[in-house]
Amino acid sequence: MVAVAGLGVVHVLPALSGVRPLRQRLLPDLAGVGRPDHVALTFDDGPARASTPAVLRALDELGWRATFFMLGEMVRADPGLAADVVDAGHEVAVHGDRHRSQLLRRPRAVAEDLGLAVDTIAEATGRVPVWFRPAYGTLSAGGVRAASDLGLRTVLWTAWGRDWRAEATPETVVRDVRRHLGPGATVLLHDSDCASAPGAWRSAVGALPLLAGLFGATGLTVGPLGEHGVPAKRGRSPAFAQRL
Repeated sequence: MVAVAGLGVVHVLPALSGVRPLRQRLLPDLAGVGRPDHVALTFDDGPARASTPAVLRALDELGWRATFFMLGEMVRADPGLAADVVDAGHEVAVHGDRHRSQLLRRPRAVAEDLGLAVDTIAEATGRVPVWFRPAYGTLSAGGVRAASDLGLRTVLWTAWGRDWRAEATPETVVRDVRRHLGPGATVLLHDSDCASAPGAWRSAVGALPLLAGLFGATGLTVGPLGEHGVPAKRGRSPAFAQRL
């Protein structure tokens, strides 16, 4: 019984990194703290035909590039849209295959989920992802190992817009981002409502022009994680590429 309990503790211990102030202070690379004059803009849960194109248009109007943490099952539903994200100049990353907490899954299931997501995203976009962010920001010991084995660097966030809520508005998104915005911030928004309130993505799209004013006033330039100064691990070759 003690051994089982010990394994359970080991499994969930990395989830403590989900406490934002703790990870930002003790694990800045995991939090996504980068160059002090730069903000990494990231989107989770897509791509989705109803919302991602609107996000892409808004980013294009601002001249911004971002990192999209994609779900494998969403990419399989619309691989052409995933390719459109890359064609628009953005960076793709892994959010898992399905939007499920790692704490509810066995290590082998987590590893299979991540491997499938990497292969799916790489095949659809022609780009091998190097960044990973777990669903709900919760990490398990199995997830840490699986990401490392796949050559993925795990990055969470330092500020978020809480744009998944039904009551979110562009103004509340900006207020929530401002609350934790600092030098080298990584900002989390969503380009899909697959795990959010229906239509919640509109608050993120509406917030982008307002965030431009906020970032400009604080002297921050905007870009993807690849330009943020957080070191990435070298990704492995996806399975589909190994078959060529």
